[in-house]
Amino acid sequence: QVQLVESGGGSVQPGGSLRLSCAASGFAFSNYHVGWYRQAPGAERESVATAPNFGGSPMYSDSVKGRFTISRDDVKNTVTLQMNNVKPEDTAVYFCHAYSWTDVSGHWGQGTQVTVSL
Repeated sequence: QVQLVESGGGSVQPGGSLRLSCAASGFAFSNYHVGWYRQAPGAERESVATAPNFGGSPMYSDSVKGRFTISRDDVKNTVTLQMNNVKPEDTAVYFCHAYSWTDVSGHWGQGTQVTVSL
């Protein structure tokens, strides 16, 4: 059974840090590109960061570049998102996603809420 389970969401003040984790099971994780998306209320889901398979260079949206860091562990089948210097506009539900060229729709986690406020 394919599963992507996110954890680490919560509330944080502006300028603070948060670390999201996603544990994957049930598929060949190392063959997949993995990443984080987010969706704020009333907005479309957007890509935040991607960690390509086989050691490719991570990619970030302009809105988080320099503040967020994505990393993956192909032994533990996990992907993390270190969020530093968070801003109120980072408030959203964050989703873990994994896809490959032979599985383009891929797999989604259930999401974890991140709220940035005073």
